[in-house]
Amino acid sequence: MMRRLARQRRFNKNKHCNVANERGGRGYEIPVRLDKTCGPEIRQCTGRFAVKYDTAEWDNGILRKMFADDTGMCGRQEERYFRMKITNYVQEFITDDEKPFDSAHASTLLELHDGSILAAWFGGSWEKNPDVDIWTALRVNGVWEQPVRVASRRGIAMWNPVLFRREDGTILLFYKVGKTIPEWVTYYMESKDEGRSFSAPQALTEEGQGGRGPVKNKPIRLSDGTVLAPASLEGELWDAFVDISKDDCRSWTMSGLIPLRRVAITEKGVHNVQMIDRPYNKHYIYGKGIIQPALWEDAQHNVHMLCRSSSSRIFRSDSLDGGKTWSLAYDTGLPNNNSGIDLVKLGDGRLILVYNPRENLPGYYKGPRTPLAVALSEDNGETFRIIKVLEDQRGDYCYPAVICNDKNKVMITYTWKREKIVYVSFDIEED
Repeated sequence: MMRRLARQRRFNKNKHCNVANERGGRGYEIPVRLDKTCGPEIRQCTGRFAVKYDTAEWDNGILRKMFADDTGMCGRQEERYFRMKITNYVQEFITDDEKPFDSAHASTLLELHDGSILAAWFGGSWEKNPDVDIWTALRVNGVWEQPVRVASRRGIAMWNPVLFRREDGTILLFYKVGKTIPEWVTYYMESKDEGRSFSAPQALTEEGQGGRGPVKNKPIRLSDGTVLAPASLEGELWDAFVDISKDDCRSWTMSGLIPLRRVAITEKGVHNVQMIDRPYNKHYIYGKGIIQPALWEDAQHNVHMLCRSSSSRIFRSDSLDGGKTWSLAYDTGLPNNNSGIDLVKLGDGRLILVYNPRENLPGYYKGPRTPLAVALSEDNGETFRIIKVLEDQRGDYCYPAVICNDKNKVMITYTWKREKIVYVSFDIEED
């Protein structure tokens, strides 16, 4: 116990201010892009800093209170930043307790032409097990139909479905097949009846194993018609890239890997880096690297990505040539404990990010995947401010997928305790 406390004090002394809370506990400040958060539970918050408490104090409600209201900004400060409100809020499970699988994870969703919702995920006894298949469900007239198994291969696991629509209206369902992540082969199926049925699976490329095509998050269509699929490779090291299609998802060309400046790597591979006493440099990646990009195109037709990282922060890279080449990845300051994220651009150019705003504690690799929050950016991803907390209890709430329509209706799915998939929708209106 004394050793742990000593390490905590050293971390605070060398990196951040040691902060007292009203219960007499101690926490530490971490850099985040939440601008001037404040409240009764936070004694010292200035600029880009917010207090972070340990897991035990989270359970006692200290950190949860920071995200207690609908704004996620310690409510009293919200009016300084936004002239908007969330309306028509819906939050519901896709399946009931009689679901035909024990575990569900890695969901995706698509709005259909009639306003219905098509969702997909992988489900079985547990991730990686040979009984894990790809499932879909339709939400018609506000009611979820029973889930349907659409892809299965005896004795081998299925992973990470992603939905996308071609310009001709065909729905594509991408997914991975493999016993382990480095062994993944990407397949896809087509639906011409709005998700009621799918064609036989086809391999995405003939280039063998790896994370080709959309690895978790949806592709985006650029203003010139090019489709970019956010892709990544997970082996001894993690690397992100994009797959580029000029023919509406019929063939793909792999971009170069996103440049990284890794530290703590030896000839034998990656060390399990302790998150204390580390030098800060926005270009440093600690641990394996970055995976699972989320993409958007800005008004100047430049492309950007946010990535999950092993460095307890969300990292970013930018492209000036339509995704062919990318900048050196850099730390955004957004906390994230190595958990999946997703992002979508609204019709007015603002960005919606769904993520776990939780930085690793010293010596921890992931920690609890809670809270799960929605954040909004009005400056092309330079800063984000939390506008809604989806989950704030102890548990595993993660791997979000987010889309929107031309009416600024936001739709989200995410994993609930590895047991179910949750669907959320709301409208963003000017106040």
